Amino acid sequence: MARPLSSRPQLSDEVAAHLREAIMSGTLRPGQFVRLDAVAADLGVSVTPVREALLALRGEDMVELEPRRGFVVSPLSRQDVKDMFDLQADLAARLVGRAATLIGDQQLDHVQQIADELARAEGHHELSTLEYEFHRLVNKAAASRKLARFLDMASRYTPARVYTGDPEWRVRVVADHAAIVAALRARDANAAREAVFRHVKDGEWRLLRHLDAVGMWTSPTG
Repeated sequence: MARPLSSRPQLSDEVAAHLREAIMSGTLRPGQFVRLDAVAADLGVSVTPVREALLALRGEDMVELEPRRGFVVSPLSRQDVKDMFDLQADLAARLVGRAATLIGDQQLDHVQQIADELARAEGHHELSTLEYEFHRLVNKAAASRKLARFLDMASRYTPARVYTGDPEWRVRVVADHAAIVAALRARDANAAREAVFRHVKDGEWRLLRHLDAVGMWTSPTG
């Protein structure tokens, strides 16, 4: 059994994040029913936050509610995944291009510090936290709150464990961050956009490779 989640007001948000990760990583497949009791037992929570999480995911078109049968994972195609990453790449490129002209030296030093910490990091939680913080700082420097918010919402569908468990990604992300920081230090908006675009599209390729390997596009067996 997984470690029980914390009993905080946002518990249903944590459950929703867990289920998004399961769906986007192929642990839960399109057409597969999500059993409330099983999820609650696995996470060490009551059924209530699981139901709340599934209702939230229904609003995101991640699951559907079938009368008298329960929640089922919504259809998800390769094109859907590519569309998600196209959106992320476009938003991230816009933000980093703006950040290149606005970011201050202290902000850049902080971004570099996070990049250095990630290069030394080990373990899923540390890696995923530092990767998120790196991009959060860059996006904050763009001074475009609404655009950054839209990117944050789009990025929530990226299953972090697919990446943090990939040794190749751990090497690639260090190089990608170095390229982004170098472009920002040079105040080169075009280079920054290109570096971020490559970074996001690499994430798309790695996720599709993973989903192909786990047979995501076949019918669920249970």
